[in-house]
Amino acid sequence: MGRSSLLSRDDERKIRSKAAAEKEGPEAAPESLAPDLDRLIHERMRLGIVSALAVNKSLTFHDLKKLLKTTDGNLSVHARKLEEAQYVSCKKYFSGRFPKTEYRLTFLGRQAFERYLNCMEALIRAMRDLQTGD
Repeated sequence: MGRSSLLSRDDERKIRSKAAAEKEGPEAAPESLAPDLDRLIHERMRLGIVSALAVNKSLTFHDLKKLLKTTDGNLSVHARKLEEAQYVSCKKYFSGRFPKTEYRLTFLGRQAFERYLNCMEALIRAMRDLQTGD
């Protein structure tokens, strides 16, 4: 899916104009410059989960826990939020006598992650352009 279909040039212009207005006014939090930022993905642990799943076909709970260096409870809570939003799918099964939980990024989750990345890229470009005076 092309980047232009997820964040239009008009959206980029809006981010740039908000950034320019904020430059002249009081300092603003980045969230005020990018109100369309997906708050569900933006949280650090959930961003880690989605990022890891974006580059892997699937990962087990154990793999994610090890990769993200987190606790069972923390991973479980954040994975469940992503599951409820249908950004990730969860499959539970047994491997021999051991229970396994496997996560995959859904199509909806992949689209949301692409939009998130495009929004962040537009925000970064806008900030860099303001710094260079473009």
